[in-house]
Amino acid sequence: QFGRTEVIDNTLNPDFLRKFVLDYFFEEKQNLRFDLYDVDSKSPDLSKHDFLGQAFCTLGEIVGSAGSRLEKPLTGIPGKKCGTIILLAEELGNCRDVATLQFCANKLDKKDFFGKSDPFMVFYRSNEDGTFTICHKTEVVRNTLNPVWQAFAIPVRALCNGDYDRAPCPAPLGATSPCTAPAGVTPLPGWPPAPQGAAVPMGSRSPPSPHPQVVNPRKKMKKKKYLNSGTVRTGGTQGGDMGGTATVPCSAPCPRQVTLLSFAVESDHTFLDYIRGGTQINFTVAIDFTASNGNPSQSTSLHYLSPYQLNAYTMALKAVGEIIQDYDSDKMFPALGFGAKIPPDGRVSHEFPL
Repeated sequence: QFGRTEVIDNTLNPDFLRKFVLDYFFEEKQNLRFDLYDVDSKSPDLSKHDFLGQAFCTLGEIVGSAGSRLEKPLTGIPGKKCGTIILLAEELGNCRDVATLQFCANKLDKKDFFGKSDPFMVFYRSNEDGTFTICHKTEVVRNTLNPVWQAFAIPVRALCNGDYDRAPCPAPLGATSPCTAPAGVTPLPGWPPAPQGAAVPMGSRSPPSPHPQVVNPRKKMKKKKYLNSGTVRTGGTQGGDMGGTATVPCSAPCPRQVTLLSFAVESDHTFLDYIRGGTQINFTVAIDFTASNGNPSQSTSLHYLSPYQLNAYTMALKAVGEIIQDYDSDKMFPALGFGAKIPPDGRVSHEFPL
């Protein structure tokens, strides 16, 4: 027994509220049985209650049904119609969004004695306790003060744990003489991107300053006139569409700034998303009838039909077919053979129906 629903009093059409969480494995046949009872007392012993019927199915049947909604007739009481049970499955929601970002920078600090700088960027995730955890590091662009980093994709879970109100913090660093992080980080302006046409509630996002500063703490302590080592700028996201691409044109370079060139958030679809969208899995069988299988009348042959157990071919068909059938609407599976002599003329055929 996996679990029990709540009891709904005095009704023949109960709509149960309690949900059950099950691990789903596509490659396994997960058999389920549902028993319904009419409660007559507070006893947990099911034998003291009236049996109303039961239904059998697999988890794959529910998931593979249209809209992941399966109706099964209740059975178990001979000669009586017991009604119908309706089963629904839904994948547990989690953030599967993937963010793609690209940055460039202009007029960064010169760090190398003989060259310029070898800059890279480090991104820190803001934790709930106010601390920072590194979540991404770009590649190093050698010997330049105006780097253009490659676009990179990162799961939103890693960037902000799926919380779009929690701004990630980029810090431009030099590979040879980096700033101290995360003291130099600043929230990414314009984050989170508002969905198109959606109003942002007051207080949900504090408006960022136009050019938040990137500060090197050690340099600030040494130089009284020190202002910053650059600024972070997005210029605003055009369109603001969560499902599309927000592109920021890189126009005339401003002094010492890091620019977000492009930003996009896309959902990483799962297998169940495709099944719910109507994807069908077709199963076609092809069986080898060539002489390499041996004499079918001998037990060493893969085609040998034993009265006690299934042969290897039958076991393979059963193992795969029992899984795939739940995701095929017509439950019709083409079965072909090859490498056998076919009557009436006895010619060898390399494709024939079984």
